[in-house]
Amino acid sequence: MADLGLTRPTLGDLLDRTLADMLARMGEDEVLRRADAVVTARVAGYALHSLYSFALAIGDQILPDSANETALARHAAWWGVPRKGASRATGSVTLQCAIGAQVGRGVVLQRGGVDYVTTSSATATGPSVTVDIEAVTAGIAGNAPAGASLSLVRPLPGVQAKAVSGEISGGTEVEAVEAWRSRLRDRVQTPPHGGCPADYETWAKEVPGVTRAWCYPRLRGAGTVDVTFVMDGRDDIIPTAADVARVQAYIDAPGRKPATADVTVFASISVPINPHIRISPDTPEIRAAINAELSDFLRREAAPANHIRRSRLDEAISTAAGEVWHELAAPAADVILPAGQMSSLGRVTWLT
Repeated sequence: MADLGLTRPTLGDLLDRTLADMLARMGEDEVLRRADAVVTARVAGYALHSLYSFALAIGDQILPDSANETALARHAAWWGVPRKGASRATGSVTLQCAIGAQVGRGVVLQRGGVDYVTTSSATATGPSVTVDIEAVTAGIAGNAPAGASLSLVRPLPGVQAKAVSGEISGGTEVEAVEAWRSRLRDRVQTPPHGGCPADYETWAKEVPGVTRAWCYPRLRGAGTVDVTFVMDGRDDIIPTAADVARVQAYIDAPGRKPATADVTVFASISVPINPHIRISPDTPEIRAAINAELSDFLRREAAPANHIRRSRLDEAISTAAGEVWHELAAPAADVILPAGQMSSLGRVTWLT
């Protein structure tokens, strides 16, 4: 609820106040319980209570930081920050087949209940053929690693039913409300400046799935701009090559980046931190809780060239449920990474 400096009276206070006001106007001190004045005062009190509710609800929608999803859409439309919709995963698939076999557009394949459709066609000149595919339904369920097994829904002449995918990526869900709100805040508080570092970060975050981005001007010399980003909606937040290509194409699109800028989008290198920890009590449940806390902490703090303070690792371990005391033997000092590298949780070694 937005803080409007308004103290809302309770329903009881409103009923008492309206009755007192009405009696004062009528010049009476007491009335019967079911007198017209009492009934009228109660009706007015309930009406005022509803008006207070309406006023406070409207107050929440005045500013985007407290607006609900519907009102946020109006704020965002005014500032030109549309919500990122869900996107379909795309990739390729290789099918074993006889020479001369044909795979056309619109062929449906399936993997774990997710349907894909071919978006290109090919005629086999060897024992296999590779075609492009796209998930039928938008969302992260369509993403799949290279080497995933797919099956033809309907048989094709001369083509084996099983297929092997290349990397299938790019599937994202509809942008979360709070992520949308954050981008709107960035747009209002950091308006476009014709190609400043914040502009490149904003452009990267306009691509579906991208949640955070960083810009490094002049990293490769005068006139160069390097951009990296993460995708927090995935288990592995480091982008794939296909993700990098999509962001590069979006920033390079005509009318977006300055014409003279030499822009390179890249994926940061994940550098694992391998803690050595002694804990008490030492149980599988507490180990799992510490693992979860460290993973969550490093995921939240993940940023290129970040400074991971050892004391913050200690703090994360201490917040694990059931932990009484611990000793962090490694890392022995703060972890400082250069541009292009990002910390992640590696393997935890438990000391006894």
